[in-house]
Amino acid sequence: MTETQKKQLETQLWNIANTLRGKMGADDFRDYILGFIFYKYLSECMQQYADDILREDGVLFCDIDESTDDGKELLEAVREEAVERLGYFLKPNELFSQLAAKGAGETDNFILEDLSNVLRHIEESTQGHDSEDDFQALFEDLDLGSSKLGKSENQKNELIAKVLQHLDQIDFRLDDAEADVLGDAYEYLIGQFASGAGKKAGEFYTPQQVSTILAKIVTSGKSALKGVYDPTCGSGSLLLRVAKEVKDVGGYYGQEMNPTTYNLARMNMILHGVHYQRFDIRNDDTLEHPAPEHAGKTFDAIVANPPFSAKWSASAVLENDERFSAYGKLAPKTKADFAFVQHMVHHLSDDGTVAVVLPHGVLFRGAAEGHIRRYLIEEKNYLDAIIGLPANIFYGTGIPTCILVLKKRRQHNDNILFIDASQQFEKVGNQNQLRAEDINRIVETYRTRESKEKYSHVALLSEVAENDYNLNIPRYVDTFEEEEPVDLAAVSAQLKALEKEMAENDAMIVGFCEELRILGPVL
Repeated sequence: MTETQKKQLETQLWNIANTLRGKMGADDFRDYILGFIFYKYLSECMQQYADDILREDGVLFCDIDESTDDGKELLEAVREEAVERLGYFLKPNELFSQLAAKGAGETDNFILEDLSNVLRHIEESTQGHDSEDDFQALFEDLDLGSSKLGKSENQKNELIAKVLQHLDQIDFRLDDAEADVLGDAYEYLIGQFASGAGKKAGEFYTPQQVSTILAKIVTSGKSALKGVYDPTCGSGSLLLRVAKEVKDVGGYYGQEMNPTTYNLARMNMILHGVHYQRFDIRNDDTLEHPAPEHAGKTFDAIVANPPFSAKWSASAVLENDERFSAYGKLAPKTKADFAFVQHMVHHLSDDGTVAVVLPHGVLFRGAAEGHIRRYLIEEKNYLDAIIGLPANIFYGTGIPTCILVLKKRRQHNDNILFIDASQQFEKVGNQNQLRAEDINRIVETYRTRESKEKYSHVALLSEVAENDYNLNIPRYVDTFEEEEPVDLAAVSAQLKALEKEMAENDAMIVGFCEELRILGPVL
């Protein structure tokens, strides 16, 4: 697929999404359109897979008559293989194309009940199988009875049928094994929804330019990963972005607290061709209730964009939690930033890398945070680099942020690299964006570990200790720009010229007033 064709697909999907925009808020129409795209994807995968395994029998999946004994036998054989390979099963009459065609008919075109049954059957087909957790409640946010779709049942049906018809006309190009066309289009839609979601966008989406930096950092020097982990995975975009930087990822692991976003993440994995046995995404509060399935696991790449300065319990019970106990302090109740860092370090393998986006306050705040920061540097020597990012690059917040890079086995264990990339960006609408050259400069500086004037500094640990472990970037990277000297003689000459011009203007005004025989200004 060419770049032009890709853009056309993205535009088509966005236009279809806008069919629902006038009926409901951004959050709601996002959930409907992404859910329907996912249903179409599952349906086309099912049909493609079934046709392949039925080829020797000279039968097409859609031609099977399930009312006959032979038809039932064939469907059962397909079902067994499909649930094992794909993780789910759909009957021929449950395929997306069948419902779209029925909804487009002149008569007998009410499909809401059929659609609701099909979505439920997809989940039911996984019960008792390895894929059950990965498909459970995936479609729970698609409320086909919602009044947001229309006042009457017929209005709701008309709208949904229209959306399905438009989607049915789009070729998802599933036979193009070399291109992740639909996955990229799905990512595009998530990004579009995030740009209009305001503060809520941070719950499910990390801007692609930031994701790229994190992904390139944690994969530096690696061609494959045993596993990648994101403890606040949102829609799963960060995990998938890491996979673009290496040849192979053994497994994708994540945890997400918001149920709707958790559903997005699982759909996103499947749409990108990640087999259900290769991802393990869990729904719960990472700090308070870490997934038991992830206990004891370590990962060689960990990326995260946690909610900035989130509140958490900081309960005394957690002081004995193995993630936090060695530090002697818990992150404060009103700022869980370092709690997330501690959680990630706990799950980091000896040769792994953490790259996490945090607010600047983690670099210099004192009390418990200062204690944890000092422990990470002085006692463990895990902090490898700090990268300052521009303000206003995240949806919903304009605060400047930074990336902390941590390793347990650091190659450069006598220093910490500081990069100030806060002034390298372009303004696009209301947002600041990192350009390709800005991203490349950050990553290249991280990899070469060079001190560059007004941009980066390799600080010895002794220098950090002298600053009492305050990591505020301006302490290490001097970006001060001297103002050009003022030519006082030129300024004086300009002032005199202005005075002369003002006097001439005043005299002219007085002359006009005398001609009009009105009182003029007093000079």
